[in-house]
Amino acid sequence: MIDRSMIFTVGAALAALLVVLELVRRRHLSEEYSLLWLGTAAAMLLLGIWRDLLHQLAAALNIFDPTNLLFLLALLFLLFIQLHFSMIVTRLTRENKEAAQQIALLRHQIAQSASANQDDQRAESD
Repeated sequence: MIDRSMIFTVGAALAALLVVLELVRRRHLSEEYSLLWLGTAAAMLLLGIWRDLLHQLAAALNIFDPTNLLFLLALLFLLFIQLHFSMIVTRLTRENKEAAQQIALLRHQIAQSASANQDDQRAESD
């Protein structure tokens, strides 16, 4: 039996798939991160079409209302995404710090070379 929530879930999943694909096409979202969102949209589509699966999972986990299971899965997904992006930010921060240190060393070497060249030119002119 098709109800409004099923239509909404399937529509939202299809919209999410289209938005993610368009973002990847326009290069606003990398393929690496699009896999997470495509997987989420596919899971939403699967649970939206196959309602018995959602009810079976809820019953297996002793969750009275299948909607609560959807909220739990959404919360776990958001926590996973947050952990994933925290790891990425940590890596980028480390790389940024290393790049800044290398730039500082190169600037120092350039300044020393320029100073040595000026000293050599003064010595030659005297």
